[in-house]
Amino acid sequence: MCSGRVDLEFILRAFFNGQDGVFIGGCRLDECNYITHGNYDAWANVYLCKKIMGHIGINPERLRIEFMSGADGNLLADSTDDFTTQVKSLGPLGEGEGIDVNTVRFKLEAAMKLVPYLRLVERERLRVPEKSKKAYTEFFESSQVDRLFNEIFTEKLAISQIMLLLKKKPLSTIDISERLGLNPSDVSKHMNSSSRHGLVRYDTTSNCYALA
Repeated sequence: MCSGRVDLEFILRAFFNGQDGVFIGGCRLDECNYITHGNYDAWANVYLCKKIMGHIGINPERLRIEFMSGADGNLLADSTDDFTTQVKSLGPLGEGEGIDVNTVRFKLEAAMKLVPYLRLVERERLRVPEKSKKAYTEFFESSQVDRLFNEIFTEKLAISQIMLLLKKKPLSTIDISERLGLNPSDVSKHMNSSSRHGLVRYDTTSNCYALA
């Protein structure tokens, strides 16, 4: 199977299901067995996923991609052994980061709901014009892309987490603020935006927000 078919959601779901690390193996760059060069797409997904992981408090070193040919059996063995050692040193997912496992799963679930949106953003604003190692490295490791990703992802993740909380029961602005560690004014901004889009409604009786 082409590594380009390893969707961003597959990676996040693996962590959501409790995996402590994810290793992806792809063909050598510029030596694609097809005409798609899907290994570059896989590389882009790894870059994006590492940014997501760092944003929600998961060590990005829990994810690795390596490029090799079918004849590189020794390299595959060495790479997987090294990665296994590294993941063991990081400890179990969540515990190694000092985050409760349920909190990790909650954040990952919220992130997974943003994958369709991120696919569109990747096509429109995070698309590398040239498939080359130099171009991908310079693009995804640039401070400009970091700023763009943070601007795009921060608000969307907050709203996604709020929607998950409201799915369980109506909550006030203060309740949401305390549970997510957000500034109450930011929560109000997110709620006003979500209300305009018909996602939530405000119950004047309980002074709480609920899903529309």
